[in-house]
Amino acid sequence: MAFNDLLQQVGGVGRFQQIQVTLVVLPLLLMASHNTLQNFTAAIPTHHCRPPADANLSKDGELEAWLPRDRQGQLESCLLFTIPQQGPPFPNGTGATEPCTNGWIYDNSTFPSTIVTEWDLVCSNRTLRQLAQSLYMVGVLLGAMVFGYLADRLGRRKLLILNYLQTAVSGTCAAFAPNFPVYCAFRLLSGMSLAGISLNCMTLNVEWMPIHTRACVGTLTGYVYSLGQFLLAGVALAVPHWRHLQLLVSVPFFAFFIYSWFFIESARWYSSSGRLDLTLRALQRVAWINGKREEGTKLSMEVLRASLQKELTMGKGQASALELLRCPALRHLFFCLSTLWFATSFAYYGLVMDLQGFGVSIYLIQVIFGAVDLPAKLVGFLVINSLGRRPAQMASLLLAGICILVNGVVPQDQSIVRTSLAVLGKGCLAASFNCIFLYTGELYPTVIRAVTALLPETLGQPLPDTVQDMESRRGKPRRQEQELRKKMVPLQAAARENVL
Repeated sequence: MAFNDLLQQVGGVGRFQQIQVTLVVLPLLLMASHNTLQNFTAAIPTHHCRPPADANLSKDGELEAWLPRDRQGQLESCLLFTIPQQGPPFPNGTGATEPCTNGWIYDNSTFPSTIVTEWDLVCSNRTLRQLAQSLYMVGVLLGAMVFGYLADRLGRRKLLILNYLQTAVSGTCAAFAPNFPVYCAFRLLSGMSLAGISLNCMTLNVEWMPIHTRACVGTLTGYVYSLGQFLLAGVALAVPHWRHLQLLVSVPFFAFFIYSWFFIESARWYSSSGRLDLTLRALQRVAWINGKREEGTKLSMEVLRASLQKELTMGKGQASALELLRCPALRHLFFCLSTLWFATSFAYYGLVMDLQGFGVSIYLIQVIFGAVDLPAKLVGFLVINSLGRRPAQMASLLLAGICILVNGVVPQDQSIVRTSLAVLGKGCLAASFNCIFLYTGELYPTVIRAVTALLPETLGQPLPDTVQDMESRRGKPRRQEQELRKKMVPLQAAARENVL
């Protein structure tokens, strides 16, 4: 557990940490755009059936004569009269209707082009719209498993380079997709790579930062993501065509791919992988960038062997994801953290992936959802630093759950109350995400790091590098309790003698 001392020796939070952390978190501005991009690229404009080709729509009222109306007097979106109706437009019409067989007419005033209007993903094809977003989320799941595993094998830097390139290529190809299946395939690949970016971004930053700065870095990362939500609202308003918008949020990843070659790999990962020579080289480069060249020259293979002896002897043989199920301590963490990730992600994306359902401007609700993150993450940061990770995680999820449950019983016509509860719940879930990213990075050992009430506290604790470190941390409270009981035995005996 001496790695934190080595970081302090080569500059702590110096010029290197400031530059690399900034460059690593910058792509998260656009990761937020990709996660909720389909709110805009797959928006559903007002639409109705297209009458037969021989219909003379130039006459006044001819179009309405073909379109039935619902009980509220609104035009039906998915039905068409078999023959035009004469007279006033009665609700539900008076003639026989049929599904839209000639396509649809869309209101392009707000959304001139979306995947919905281009490929007619409405009415009987409406489920295909949800399929596109579902496949993206499947990609996120696959990416977390595949790239998390590879990051522990190949390193964080290599995976970030690969993920930036994959996001750039797949996102750009999605913008030029000739048909819906091809679009879905590239969106799935984008989801995979963006999951890898998310995991390795936090991991690389945490492993290069001293203990007392980790919560600050986690909160900074969360705020960059929140700013990305504001950015998406502005960009989507300025670039309403879905292909142009898709391209605009994808091309910058080519720039991220180019400059990511200058990242310095995690020295902590090098040491846990048994590469002491690369560990020394990385630490000396960081010392030089931080203006601590003299301290860097004091480092040597002998110094590292003495400081990292336990990591070198224990870490190399433990770099297996099977340890998550084989080791009791890791198995306990794995199931707890998996539950937290599922609960937070399921509720979060359930709220943010259907902005049109709130009945207000989609651009306005996007800004509001981004704005609520600012105070929520600040409060979360203060709780994390003062009370610890566990209270912050518990409180954020509890409040989010209450907001969502109450929202379920509020009448549909009270849109302001429902929207307010959704915004508050989203803020709590954003704070939960901030905490769980940091929590996961701190709880798992370095060798498997890239994969609440029952979880241990990590406030002020050094990062575990080996599975044995995790076991020791888990067993420490038990040993302290046992030692305390042993000390209490003679005291209790003496107390009994005094009473007698």
